[in-house]
Amino acid sequence: MGGGTGSGLGTYVLNVLEDEFPEVYRFVTSVYPSAEDDVITSPYNSVLAMKELTEHADCVLPIENQSLADIVNKIVQMTNSGKLGSVKQNSLLISNKGGVKESEKPFDAMNNIVANLLLNLTSSARFEGQLNMDLNEITMNLVPFPHLHYLTSSVTPLYTLADVNIPTRRLDQMFSDAFNKDHQLIRADPKHNLYLACALMVRGNVHISDVRRNIERLKPSLQFVSWNQEGWKTGMCSVPPVGHSHSLLALANNTCVKPAFIDLRERFIRLYRKKAHLHHYLQVDGMEQSCFSEALTSLSSLIEEYNQLDATKGLYMPNPPRLNIAV
Repeated sequence: MGGGTGSGLGTYVLNVLEDEFPEVYRFVTSVYPSAEDDVITSPYNSVLAMKELTEHADCVLPIENQSLADIVNKIVQMTNSGKLGSVKQNSLLISNKGGVKESEKPFDAMNNIVANLLLNLTSSARFEGQLNMDLNEITMNLVPFPHLHYLTSSVTPLYTLADVNIPTRRLDQMFSDAFNKDHQLIRADPKHNLYLACALMVRGNVHISDVRRNIERLKPSLQFVSWNQEGWKTGMCSVPPVGHSHSLLALANNTCVKPAFIDLRERFIRLYRKKAHLHHYLQVDGMEQSCFSEALTSLSSLIEEYNQLDATKGLYMPNPPRLNIAV
């Protein structure tokens, strides 16, 4: 999102896919820049891309570079402590290829986390299971309003990202981890914000009774909108990740994404107020200045929808449809 190629080419491809396959749901895994990003114009690129994602994607899984780096560092610290087992010598996390020890920016290991997310997301399409969940069902069940399609994601155990020998994670602890802020792929705490809906995609030899029991255990600590208290979608795939007995991917439509969008807007405004670096887009790329104001308006409108949901605890419905319902 922060680079010109990622934001510009990425959203262009998104628009081409919409034109060519209008009936197919479009999922986007978008990596947002951190506050210490080395691309000065990343706020411009990200906000311009946000407008396209809001209007043309059906489901967006926002991921933050800083969150990925924090997770990689956590894995390294835990494995180095020896409490959770040892890392094999040819593991990605300690090899030069992985880049964690030799480089300050372990992009390979960070990309591994995103790849692991996608593997879990598409597992039901590739393997058999008790309750297979296809991508269409995710959008149908987790996106109640068109623009509010930004889903937070968390993966557990984190240690499937490297070739790590660790004891099997207890099933109940795995469900608790999925709602812990340290396991989110974006720096957010969904447990203390408002849920619109939630999906749990389980892999491995897990019984549906265990899933339901954990949902009932966690529900009292999670704040759902009043009109969707039972907004849980469950998918169960029989084949676990290699080397593990089970894993869990949690997707949540939660208002906790709002602070990340607010921070991005503030960074954009600081540059745009001074018109800094704007000539690169207007003179070299031939863009109109109105594109920037429209992108800012689009992002502000999205933030306002989340504000209204938080303020009314979900009683507010953005652009409610006119329905004739007999009461």
